[in-house]
Amino acid sequence: MNEPVIELKHITKRFAKVLANDDVSITIHKGEVVALLGENGAGKSTIMKILYGLYHATSGEIWIDGKERKIATPKEAMDAGISMIQQHFSLVPAHTVTENIILGNCKGKLDIKKKEKEIQALAEQYGFQVPAGEYVKNLSVGTQQKVEILKALYLNARVLIMDEPTAVLTPQEIDTLMEFVRRYVEKGNSVVFITHKMREVMAVSDTIVVMRNGSICGTVKKTDTSETELAHMMIGHELETLEKPGTEDMSNRRVRLAVKDLSIKPKGHTPLLEDINFEIHEGEVLGFAGVSDNGQQELCEAIYGGIPITSGRIELDGEDVTNESVKDRIKLGMGYAAADRYRYGMVAEMSMSENMLLKSSYLNKWVNHGLIRWSALHRYTEDSIKKYAIKAPDHTVTVGSLSGGNQQKMVVAREVDMGDKLIIFDQPTRGLDLGAINYVHKTILGERDKGKAVLLVSTELSEIFALSDRIAVLYKGKIMGIFKNGELTTEKIGLLMAGVQPEKEGAES
Repeated sequence: MNEPVIELKHITKRFAKVLANDDVSITIHKGEVVALLGENGAGKSTIMKILYGLYHATSGEIWIDGKERKIATPKEAMDAGISMIQQHFSLVPAHTVTENIILGNCKGKLDIKKKEKEIQALAEQYGFQVPAGEYVKNLSVGTQQKVEILKALYLNARVLIMDEPTAVLTPQEIDTLMEFVRRYVEKGNSVVFITHKMREVMAVSDTIVVMRNGSICGTVKKTDTSETELAHMMIGHELETLEKPGTEDMSNRRVRLAVKDLSIKPKGHTPLLEDINFEIHEGEVLGFAGVSDNGQQELCEAIYGGIPITSGRIELDGEDVTNESVKDRIKLGMGYAAADRYRYGMVAEMSMSENMLLKSSYLNKWVNHGLIRWSALHRYTEDSIKKYAIKAPDHTVTVGSLSGGNQQKMVVAREVDMGDKLIIFDQPTRGLDLGAINYVHKTILGERDKGKAVLLVSTELSEIFALSDRIAVLYKGKIMGIFKNGELTTEKIGLLMAGVQPEKEGAES
């Protein structure tokens, strides 16, 4: 591992007035896994996009195999054996696996069957169960990620950059990916692993590079550090320890949300949700685990009134709200922090105050005889900025100018205030760094302690375990079981997330 393959020397990158990378130097050796850690906006993805040719450095040098190289485009990076798998896949759903892999890499008349055999052999070489002739649209998210990896392997990549590669995988798929990384570097290749998940860093990396505010604040060997030390390096201070959910029996408490036989069955299509039944009591967090796109978003929107249901009943504090509008459900005390905050939770061009007003402009709280009470709203927004430690100068700045973590804090602040009976959190920490995640978790547990019912949807099992009193597993629109926290191992929940029903011991009726 003494032979440097890539050397990034004194890289600086400016976007107008923003300093994204400040004198960053990283060395990647042959047969090494380098983990790149840091909060949002720390500059991790930027430095790797410079190496991949998507961005150009303001100053600094890139050395490959001991020689300085100018990488102006991704094609030049790929020619040098560097490939990058980004967070959002770049596959064409209407094409087959083979067509996606050879797209842009083959010319002239092709024998597609011969290419399929070639791709199938490559997949089997790395232990990937990927059908080379299948359309990408028919594949699971985990299999699609394997297709992205195969694209890189097909180009004989010797340096693989993986940006948050486990965000949409089940525990079993994560294990498979880790095994691939180990086998890949054993052959003398190198991997850069961009992630915020400590467990994965400690499981697979050799060297860990920690970034903060565009600069490197530490480079350590995995064997010489700990998760606590890495967290401190990332955020500059100790994380607050949160109290774990208790083992108290919630069944004697008042039921705040009851969902009965809820189904959404579009005509001529597979049901999105089928016979969903559950209750959430006051002061309880019910966590929904599952891989993305298994009906979680539809469930949240159905409860909130955003989409019509085919059949079933929804009750809030014993009152039937099945046919109530979103507006009325807000009035009754529902809050909803949607997974896609950019699309459903905020308007980037509006100010902080205007965004805090978005869902309550018709309530007496802010409106008097048809006129908005701006001074009261501005005071409320300033109070929220202080209370939630939002890094914003004042209430006048546009939400689009804030970092992702601070945007999410703003959305959470508003929804927590709106939902005095029930708060729905759909992926509340997606894309957030450790500090922001810790703050959002603290807020969720705080609202639970006030007697509110909390419905939490997350693809992060660690988050589900840390916050939930009970855990429901959703697979293809059906609940595979509801369990008390602690009744199931990570392995069993992973099987349920993949649609495999283990022993039903411990499941609630």
